[in-house]
Amino acid sequence: MSERKKRQQSSIDRLPDDMREQLQALLRDPRVTQLAATAKINKILEADGHSERVTKSAVNRYSLRMEKVGRKMRESRQMAEMWIGQFGSAPQGQVGNLINEMLRTLSFDISLILQEGEINEETAPAVVDMIKDLALTTMRLEKAANLNVEREEEIRKRALNDAADTAAKIAKKGGLTKTTVQQLRSEILGIAQ
Repeated sequence: MSERKKRQQSSIDRLPDDMREQLQALLRDPRVTQLAATAKINKILEADGHSERVTKSAVNRYSLRMEKVGRKMRESRQMAEMWIGQFGSAPQGQVGNLINEMLRTLSFDISLILQEGEINEETAPAVVDMIKDLALTTMRLEKAANLNVEREEEIRKRALNDAADTAAKIAKKGGLTKTTVQQLRSEILGIAQ
């Protein structure tokens, strides 16, 4: 049985977190070229006494990966804004179905990324945990949203009953017949005769 070869961590992935954050900031700055970012990070690494250095090709691969992730995030945000705009006043169930579909798509995308080797055996458990947490959070949000809908419905029913009772009392005082008062009350509550 051949053991699957572990992908070697890139020089960027081996950087200390603060260095990687500085590199990300440099790459986001449109005034800084990749060559300049590479030189700056290597200069900082040397000044801090680190033996590790980054290459222009490693920075380029990392930049392309960052760009791809950023593009996917922007697309996801745009898609979410579009759907939220469409379902903003829709019943909670439809929004929940949309979120569930998005989770399914995300899970599928991550499995493809895993197959392509962009997520390695070390990071896969963390990614799976994130998906699990996201699914659990989504389930809890949907449950809370449904509870809110039920509460709002109960409040509306109580308000209608109170309004119907008040109208019935006023109608009785005004001398309306019992049948007319009952019809008025039923009309307010939306009950068919």
